[in-house]
Amino acid sequence: MFSKLPQRLSAPFGLLGDEAKLAFPSQPGGIVKLWATRNIPERDSYWEQYFVLFDSASDVFSLIAPHQIRRALVEAPENVATLIRVACNRLSTLLTDHTFPEPTATATSATVAAFTSTIRKASGGASERNATKEVLNCLRILQRVLPIIFDVQGESNAFELELLWKNEEVEDLEDGDASSSAPSQFVIEDEDDSDIEDAPKTPVASAPPNNKPKKKLPSLGEKLFTNLIDLMFCCGFTLSPKIQVDHHKINYVIWEKGIGSTSDAAAASAYDNNKTEVLRLLLVLLSRQIYVPPGALFTKPSLYTLHFVQQVPRRDVLTILCSLLNTAMNSTPSEMSIGAMAGKLPYNHLVFKGEDPRAKLVGMCFQVLSVLLDFQSGTAKDRTEGPPENQTSTPTPKTNSFRYFLMKLHRTQDFEFVLNGLCGILLQQMHAMNNLLPGARKPVPYVHEAILFFWKMIELNKKFQKYVLESDKCMDMVGYLLSYCVEVKDKPHQHGLCRAISYIIQSLSAEPAFGIKLAEPMKAPFTTQWNGVATGGDFLIHAIYSIVATTSGTLNSLYPALIIALSNSAPYFKNLGVTASARLVQLFTSFANPVFLLADEGHPRLLFFMLEIFNSVINNHLNENPTLILDILTSHKAFEDLAKFTLASGLREVKRVQMAKEELAKRTNNNNSNADNKGKGRVPDEVDLGGDAGAEKAKLLQHESWNRASSLEEAAGSSPTTRSESLESTRVVSPPPGGEVGVSSPFLDVVINIDGLAASIGRNGFVATQEWVTSWQQGLPLDTVLVLISDLLVKVQELQNSRKVNSATAIREFLSNVSVKDVLPPPSPIVTRQFVWSEASLVWLTSLIWGEVYVRGMTPLGIWNGTNVKLFHVKHSQNQPRQITETVTNVVGGFLRRTTSDNQTQAARGRMS
Repeated sequence: MFSKLPQRLSAPFGLLGDEAKLAFPSQPGGIVKLWATRNIPERDSYWEQYFVLFDSASDVFSLIAPHQIRRALVEAPENVATLIRVACNRLSTLLTDHTFPEPTATATSATVAAFTSTIRKASGGASERNATKEVLNCLRILQRVLPIIFDVQGESNAFELELLWKNEEVEDLEDGDASSSAPSQFVIEDEDDSDIEDAPKTPVASAPPNNKPKKKLPSLGEKLFTNLIDLMFCCGFTLSPKIQVDHHKINYVIWEKGIGSTSDAAAASAYDNNKTEVLRLLLVLLSRQIYVPPGALFTKPSLYTLHFVQQVPRRDVLTILCSLLNTAMNSTPSEMSIGAMAGKLPYNHLVFKGEDPRAKLVGMCFQVLSVLLDFQSGTAKDRTEGPPENQTSTPTPKTNSFRYFLMKLHRTQDFEFVLNGLCGILLQQMHAMNNLLPGARKPVPYVHEAILFFWKMIELNKKFQKYVLESDKCMDMVGYLLSYCVEVKDKPHQHGLCRAISYIIQSLSAEPAFGIKLAEPMKAPFTTQWNGVATGGDFLIHAIYSIVATTSGTLNSLYPALIIALSNSAPYFKNLGVTASARLVQLFTSFANPVFLLADEGHPRLLFFMLEIFNSVINNHLNENPTLILDILTSHKAFEDLAKFTLASGLREVKRVQMAKEELAKRTNNNNSNADNKGKGRVPDEVDLGGDAGAEKAKLLQHESWNRASSLEEAAGSSPTTRSESLESTRVVSPPPGGEVGVSSPFLDVVINIDGLAASIGRNGFVATQEWVTSWQQGLPLDTVLVLISDLLVKVQELQNSRKVNSATAIREFLSNVSVKDVLPPPSPIVTRQFVWSEASLVWLTSLIWGEVYVRGMTPLGIWNGTNVKLFHVKHSQNQPRQITETVTNVVGGFLRRTTSDNQTQAARGRMS
């Protein structure tokens, strides 16, 4: 009975083929032959192993090293070209093969089939062909080889043009293309029929008229894109086989329900990995632009991305766009589903190891969407319309069809679907951040991509932006974004995303509907630090203050956009809380500090924006914000000193503070030394710590002109006479020709070198001058605040002195009813500042998006490893190689360099640290 069993149970290369895999990198017939033997024919059996040997993507990326492909490109480039042609042609052949795709097997049947195949191979019998495995290996081989080719070619793409984009001419024996007349299987209704008619219904590269004797066949690159699109909608491979009609396995239906589809018939979670493989190769093809330096990004566009956004038929564009959108927006599991309930269990992600196929697919959908919607190179640049002084840019079907059709979305249910999906993703991230058990919930892996996609949505589709601003989830969305920004602000590799969030907030704040929402209470769950923040206006101020005040100047590039957002919102501030009012004044005094003010050429504009905020509140809602008005009156000295600010006075203050700190440090050291000499815990008789400390503090406060008065009594005591007497002890002497200023005070007597001190304060080589100070100091909008102070300060002081009981309540009641319109200067019209795109900002965002894609591609495959990316700088860290998103590979948009305007940014440089 055992006579039929094989006598040997070992396959030629091992039972499971592991020996053949391990030998592939080194054996003469493996990868070595790719450069050792020249001109290997396409029909040679050598190429077969590339499509049947590997069982997973990790096999391909671990057994084929980048340096091996690079060596083959140098020593035998024709073999690399042959490998690309063989893989593309085999992919085309398999798509039409009746054995593809393989029927989906259950777990039990798959195990039995695998064991049967192993026994068959062990017995020396012929193994069954697995067409699905071959298709996946074709995709994986191209994913591995193409980035190396892009890197070697750099800005010169002669090899690619010859291999992938050369059209072959043949005699035209057909009357026409039958497929071109096929009816569209999917249509999204558009409110503007003329726009629909303008959309391309067939590829631009259509067949020439019949009167020509020859026609051009599609290039290899065009056929590859066609095959990828077919694989995205192949029943039994990426779609459910239930929707297959007869023998037509390609069915252009949307993957999941949502925009353009109300049915989930095509969805099949069993094929999520196959979708990810197809999208990964698509992303590799689109990544050609990261091997071009920032300066050439618009002049040398990627042919691959140009083809995909301009030449793909309209039907395919709509189906792809809606499939990616719906898959990304359906990422949040239903509250009643098993996945959602399991996800709420603490540390559940540590129990079940391995990557979630669904999360990988959603992240890949977001990445492809962001890349396609961001592309504006070459002829894909948006068309400008209108007069030069008020030009607007709009995408068209001929520039970038994906940007165009996203812009054309207009149905309310579609906007609701997108907004709910994005809010669900950010809410999941909030739950992961706001947890009593640290690390109990896994952070959302694609939250960065979701935020960037939201920015693209509000940028391209103004109707969606209007819907968001009018929705009851508007402030929830703003709260999620700012909370996440506060959470990651201390991580240098996240600063590029923080900058993007600041521009998003600026864009939203420029709309009047945003200001109206600021008076509404915050409802969404945030981290515990925001407990007690009542309204949207208070939250906006608290969040921006947290970002500015706790980053110590490391996020200077964010400050203008965030402060502009406050300036845009200020006309709508009502009933600001005590803490929020204090935060606004603290921001002003921080920006007015000479150390900060004289450090950079762009810092005075922050003071300008802060004064605009106060002016807007005074002119529009003075009576509704008595607490803020009270804080302004309390800090009146800061405003008055700013009106008389000069370079000499600023440098004098900087030097005085430096000397005071040194004096305090010396006294502290002396006191500690004396305490050690007298004995531990014993206070020496000749040193009165309490008395000396109080006297020193009083002396510092007396001469600290930038210190905010702690009470109205102190403000009242600072009359002009008193202030002039206090200034007598700190005398400024007119600088002699050598540029020195003498400063004398009760505890310091020094001579300041203006040029030397100004140079030591300035950053990036900037040195402040009196001419520069005069240029911005005279333009500060101080009149409104100073008139308010002169009119109300004395009245409030009298009210406070006359009523010692509940004086604060009486003052607020007085400020809630006072009218100063007759004495104030005429109010300026409300003008908001939009975020304005420039070529520099477009390059920065492109580098930021591709930086995120690059980081995600580092694990587990390392798609772009071993290549020299030119769009951004890559720095690898040796510490904690497993923490990819935290320490191994981190990308930052070019945020560390000083900008020349509010909305223009320099070309981005990613950084991994």
